[in-house]
Amino acid sequence: MSDLTRIEPGKRMSNAVVHNGVVYLAGQVGETGTSVADQTRACLAEVDRLLALAGTDKTRILKAQIWLADISTFAEMNAVWDEWVPAGHAPARATGEAKLATPDYLVEIIVTAAI
Repeated sequence: MSDLTRIEPGKRMSNAVVHNGVVYLAGQVGETGTSVADQTRACLAEVDRLLALAGTDKTRILKAQIWLADISTFAEMNAVWDEWVPAGHAPARATGEAKLATPDYLVEIIVTAAI
């Protein structure tokens, strides 16, 4: 018997996996053709939705990993992030620059949270 639950599983990946009281989210991206700020907002809205499906919320995030297509947009992404993270609940976080799945993606956010 397994305590592993897949949320919105697909052929290639699940949007989230819960195991031993921890939820692991797949990388979230925003709608292409929009700004880094708009894509960040979309990513974080999807993080909120998936965390709710797993029975938790953003106050329980353990770790966030953020990839930017262009690190010069760090401040723009951070402005949205800072509005979203509840005071006193900032997770461990890493941010880096990477070539994302398509040039239209400007930001990708990966989250791990406690249930």
